[in-house]
Amino acid sequence: MSDTTADSASRRVFIDKQSPKAYHALVETADAVRAVAAEAGLARGLVELINLRVSQINGCAYCLNVHTRAALRAGETTQRLGVLAAWRDTELFTERERAALALAEATTGPANAVAQESAYERAREILNDDEISAVIWVAITINAFNRVSILSKHPVRAIPLIPGSPRG
Repeated sequence: MSDTTADSASRRVFIDKQSPKAYHALVETADAVRAVAAEAGLARGLVELINLRVSQINGCAYCLNVHTRAALRAGETTQRLGVLAAWRDTELFTERERAALALAEATTGPANAVAQESAYERAREILNDDEISAVIWVAITINAFNRVSILSKHPVRAIPLIPGSPRG
């Protein structure tokens, strides 16, 4: 991190720490959304793909770091994670995953009405009402966490390697 970037980051208010009641309400929302997603039958790996794709769009390094590790724990492969930003250009994602990712992208950029309608119509063909609702809630929630981390400039720190382990 450059000195200018470090100085800028040090002047930021970590809004999660400054306003813990609001942040805890957001965490409670995330817990409820995670339960809704599970009840709707969304696999944890798909939830993490949504979290990652939205975080890519928003450029949230902190959330990308957190949710990459969570996706790997949920069984995602490094290949799929590596090409997630270009998911439309691969055959690595199922139709269900593609519908969910498109809907999550539309939720993240709702000003593009044409893309939103297209994504929603595709989702209606593949996902049921509970799944659509869950995907949208997952995207809304990670968008909120992205804003918290981006505006607070939450740092991403290197994870020390365990001696003898392969470099990740």
